[in-house]
Amino acid sequence: MKAIVVTDEAAGMAGMKLVERPEPQAAINDVVVQINASGFVPTELTWPSTWTDRGDRNRTPSILGHELAGVVTALGYGTTGLSVGQRVFGLADWYRDGTLAEYVAIEARNLAPLPGDVDFTIGASLPISGLTAWQGLLQHGRLQTGQSVLAHGAAGAVGSMVTQLAREAGAYVIGTGRAADRQKALDFGANEFVDLENDALEDVGGVDLVLDVIGGDIQKRSAGLIRAGGILVSIVGPAEARPVDGLAIDFVVESDRAQLSEIVQRVRDGRLRTNIGKVATLDDAVAIFNAAERRTGKTVIRARP
Repeated sequence: MKAIVVTDEAAGMAGMKLVERPEPQAAINDVVVQINASGFVPTELTWPSTWTDRGDRNRTPSILGHELAGVVTALGYGTTGLSVGQRVFGLADWYRDGTLAEYVAIEARNLAPLPGDVDFTIGASLPISGLTAWQGLLQHGRLQTGQSVLAHGAAGAVGSMVTQLAREAGAYVIGTGRAADRQKALDFGANEFVDLENDALEDVGGVDLVLDVIGGDIQKRSAGLIRAGGILVSIVGPAEARPVDGLAIDFVVESDRAQLSEIVQRVRDGRLRTNIGKVATLDDAVAIFNAAERRTGKTVIRARP
């Protein structure tokens, strides 16, 4: 099968290669999925799990990508809950070969059924962005109706999901980003927008919840905006700054079949829109990833027409 691999951490994006690899086999509780579309997050190249296994041993060449949508072609011993021929989408284990390929072996529990009226491209765009927003807001952020949310990167793949889910939950959403992102963030439902290059973040005043996808100085300044009892939720590692009278929580997104099903149902009934940027073929993916232009939406790679 075709797959995109990396072998050299220092090479970054330039080290990606499209190669031929053996088709994977299903282990216990696995399924093999023929991939139609895969999502990609550029920061994967900085994740330790891309380069080493859980025992800190080199695991390259590693197949990149962790989001997928496709069709089950084989079941491993003991696998239940899915069947051959079923359309699925989900989030692959960080430490296993990924989804920028024509096939992947994945634990069945990491997949959810993909309804027939949802395109594979849309399905592949949902797992990381949708689950990150869901878990960050509702599980870790404990979002309540009437609260205010500061959604950093509101025009991005994760931030646009945060904005929409927060609005659905009855929150007031303040989106942030670059000046060019203003209209896109507002279109996704932000009540107002802060241009981080030209506006004063501190003018926002107090907020109940910050979902931080940036870190660094922006995170530190955001911590100072949190009201008593509020929460700073970070997906970029342990918080460097903590609210004076609130909580700071960091988390790594996890696959969850029930949550994936909730997310895709919202797409089906129009309550949630995906934020897809570039769509390319597996053959063109390396060139797309190395292109210089800035992208704010999810990059999706089609493994087959």
